[in-house]
Amino acid sequence: MQQSFQVLPESVGGALLHRTAAFSKVKRLSEEEAKTLLSEGTVGHLGCITERGPYVVPLHYIFHAGDIYIHSRMGREIQTWRQNPKACFQVDRSHDDDSWRSAIAFGKYEEITDAEEGDCLMRLLLTRFPHLVPAEPSSFEAKQDKAIIFRIRVEHISAVGEE
Repeated sequence: MQQSFQVLPESVGGALLHRTAAFSKVKRLSEEEAKTLLSEGTVGHLGCITERGPYVVPLHYIFHAGDIYIHSRMGREIQTWRQNPKACFQVDRSHDDDSWRSAIAFGKYEEITDAEEGDCLMRLLLTRFPHLVPAEPSSFEAKQDKAIIFRIRVEHISAVGEE
């Protein structure tokens, strides 16, 4: 397979792209495809802007009823979202270098404070990620001082892929 390189003009990043004869283009995915990607994923990257700049952490999550639910201990990201609830969440799936999909959801951070809702979400999280059981109590009230269940209330989703 013959390889060629193309230097893009500075106006589009000045990047050097590696291309092959089997080059396939990156395409925008539908909202439904983006939601499917979010539903099937298990680990995503949650980002915020701290006083020191961008901050991204990988986290297990569930995509439920159109929002992203996560359980985490208190840390820099929780402190930041309490001050500025804007967040983004990225997930991807890669089959190989030329076949991948990526979705990014933008929304607002909301802590789950209702015990009944928290218990329901904790059960969903533990069903999907049973290895979390030894590290965390199974009831929302018992773990409230140790971990925080929160959602990213999704406002917009964007996704692209290459196949």
